[in-house]
Amino acid sequence: MVKLHIGFDDTDSPKGGCTTYIAALLVEKLCSIGISFTDYPNLVRLNPNVPWKTRGNGALCLRIKCHEDSVDRIKETVLDTVEANSELSYGGTDPGVVFISEDVPQEIRDFAKKAEQSMLTIEAALKLAKRVNAEAVGFKKGRGIIGGLAAIGEDLSGDHTFEIISYRTPENRDKPRRVQASSVKTMDANSPLTYNNIDPETGRILITPRGPDPILCGIRGETPEAVKEAHEMVIRDEPVERWIIFRTNQGTDAHLRKVSAVREIQPYNPVIVQGVVSKEPMVIQGGHVIFAIKDETGEVDCAAYEPTVSLCKTARKLMAGDIVKVFGGVRPTSSEHQLTINLEKLRILELAPRISFVNPSCPECGKRMKSMGTNQGFRCYKCGFRSSQLKKLKVNEERELETGLYITSSRSQRHLTKPLCRYGKEKKGISKEMIENWHYP
Repeated sequence: MVKLHIGFDDTDSPKGGCTTYIAALLVEKLCSIGISFTDYPNLVRLNPNVPWKTRGNGALCLRIKCHEDSVDRIKETVLDTVEANSELSYGGTDPGVVFISEDVPQEIRDFAKKAEQSMLTIEAALKLAKRVNAEAVGFKKGRGIIGGLAAIGEDLSGDHTFEIISYRTPENRDKPRRVQASSVKTMDANSPLTYNNIDPETGRILITPRGPDPILCGIRGETPEAVKEAHEMVIRDEPVERWIIFRTNQGTDAHLRKVSAVREIQPYNPVIVQGVVSKEPMVIQGGHVIFAIKDETGEVDCAAYEPTVSLCKTARKLMAGDIVKVFGGVRPTSSEHQLTINLEKLRILELAPRISFVNPSCPECGKRMKSMGTNQGFRCYKCGFRSSQLKKLKVNEERELETGLYITSSRSQRHLTKPLCRYGKEKKGISKEMIENWHYP
């Protein structure tokens, strides 16, 4: 028996298709060949800020054991399935498939982390594949080879979650999804180890996508048992063609990289950076909030967009002098704006005092006095007391904010964003045993 890692990416388009669906098809086909899986299919979300992504920028890896004499048949099956189910007619779809035997080299692991947090080129991916003797096959421009390598390199031995995804039958894929909302609410109330099923602010169901892809619904959670049990609680008023459980880096903040200074911020790279609010928040057209932070190396704009709702409301209440840590992807400079961090999270570390000055109280009757003019003192209009010696009093106003972590609303969270409910549930290590019946068929 030999180990084989199969990575692939960039098979879908804005008009349809889904790389996870191809993974589900392959699981069924490979099981018929007699292979064994060493892990659940790995759904690896890469840098969500790359400009050429379609939706969630997810790459897939299948990790199997097989007889050496079946390797060629497996590779042929994978390539045929990817080619037959990719959106090749779309100009920006450039699938890639990568095969690596036995153990994954450290260079590939390092490449994976870079793919999650920065921008990589197909040239760099091809050079690396050649250097480690990986077999890389590209369709059209083959840009999916980048994701294929990265998916193999990310073994999810750090924090990870699970997602069970069910898929629609072909005749229903251009119709509204039929999932009973009441059953999702019941599931959510009885599934504490799942997350982001319903938006708490609007009641909107979040497990059903809105795009033209074949996914009916996806439920995310901490364990494979939890997502499978939750899946069984949901009532679907249309047939399910297939379903499968993935292990994934979703909900882990794997894309965010801490930088030590503002000057280290690069376009398209998701970052965590600390600074002092240097420009008061400004609300622009659309209800978006813009402010700036700075440190001794430079200044950068930060944007909280209206759809983030709670994060946008929080950003409005900031003021110059607040010390904050911001989390988000970096939008490049353009003719309309400078380098900007699009906020996903905001941690308020220290609030600046809000100082105001008020007229003194009358020493005779206690009423608030009124000014008689610049440098002319104060007069009490109740008892008539006057004084040129009294001064305005400094008052430290109470802020409407508190220190702590603020995260964009559930309906606006990216696949990789770690929600508040996951803090304290981080996990490490790969389970050696998989549950029975983790896919259908």
